Amino acid sequence: MSYLMQADPEVAEAILMETRRQAGKLEMIASENFVSEAVLEAQGSVMTNKYAEGYPSSRYYGGCEYVDVVERLAIERSKILFGAEHVNVQPHAGVQANMAVYFTVLEPGDTILGMNLSHGGHLSHGSPASFSGRFYRGVFYGVDRKTETIDFDEVESLAKRHRPKIIVAGASSYPRRIDYEKFRTIADQVGALVLADIAHIGGLIAAGLHPSPVPNCEFVTMTTHKTLRGPRGGLIMCKQEFGPALDAKIFPGMQGGPLMHIIAAKAVALKEALTDDFRSYQAQIVKNAKTLADELLKAGFRLVSGGTDNHMLLIDLTALGITGKEAQETLDRTGITINKNQIPFDTKGSQVTSGIRIGTPAVTTRGMKEAEIKLIAGFITDVLMHIHDEHRLAGIREEVKSLCDRFPLYPERIRENR
Repeated sequence: MSYLMQADPEVAEAILMETRRQAGKLEMIASENFVSEAVLEAQGSVMTNKYAEGYPSSRYYGGCEYVDVVERLAIERSKILFGAEHVNVQPHAGVQANMAVYFTVLEPGDTILGMNLSHGGHLSHGSPASFSGRFYRGVFYGVDRKTETIDFDEVESLAKRHRPKIIVAGASSYPRRIDYEKFRTIADQVGALVLADIAHIGGLIAAGLHPSPVPNCEFVTMTTHKTLRGPRGGLIMCKQEFGPALDAKIFPGMQGGPLMHIIAAKAVALKEALTDDFRSYQAQIVKNAKTLADELLKAGFRLVSGGTDNHMLLIDLTALGITGKEAQETLDRTGITINKNQIPFDTKGSQVTSGIRIGTPAVTTRGMKEAEIKLIAGFITDVLMHIHDEHRLAGIREEVKSLCDRFPLYPERIRENR
């Protein structure tokens, strides 16, 4: 019996049930993934016990010689992986990473030019619902109505009209490549800085499957838990000239002691990302996403922008007469986990939506390839075309379970806790 089961059986049971949920369903949320056992071990290590305010060789507390080792490893591995000049691995999440960049170069009331949230942007890119829209003035570009790709004419027009201090190039639900050179050109016309938020596509960039923003942007932020397949956390890269000011904004500016167990896990994930196996994995993510897009298009679905260049795709459900909320709930009952998502020019609110977002990182981690993706496309099609046929949905649930059983996830953890 585990220590946790003895000390707190209620929490132990919830963790076991969550492990079984992850193993028994198809995880298709684009922002989720499954970390390795090595990452889990580092995250659950005694590093959690150590206070380490400050930075390697410059800590407030004593006894930091070994946490310094793991933080330096995380920094150096990030620099090698992305070609960055300066790296800070302490942000607790992607939002905190973006906050630190804003605090470094903006004053309250300065203008941020970011992507419209309903067109694929993120709350932390200037939305009034976020600190970024309360402290700063958010102005938003979107996608072209016809192509549903970033409207760079609008980006340029808004930049010239509003003279933003910083332009954010990044998204949370955008299935196409981002042209950082165009953002750089526009920013130079108005004297703006560029922040690339690569939270979703960091793993693809690390593997050379998406253009890198590092040469064209003063700042690059990301999360470490999506395509990078590491622990939940944030990371910032920047030009060397901004490094000292940025570090000071993380600590002591906005965070206290760093989460050293998470930084240790980040270091492990970054080492994994330097391998050929990881690059092959990222390539399979893209192949799987394209296969899924092709199969859904054949089935008659409309995909936002007509397809995908990365790990995700957006389905417009308008023609089916169902909402994203209905689709999410029904797919979940059949063992397929996705999220409802607004699509560009959506007429429904964010809690209902006209679309859904689907991603392939997690199922690819389990070892699924094109053949399995075609099966999954069939499941999704069957569910959404027969959303009220409970007998049919029950049959699909059994097929999904059978597929999951062929690609076990964390089997030792499930066996140990039976």
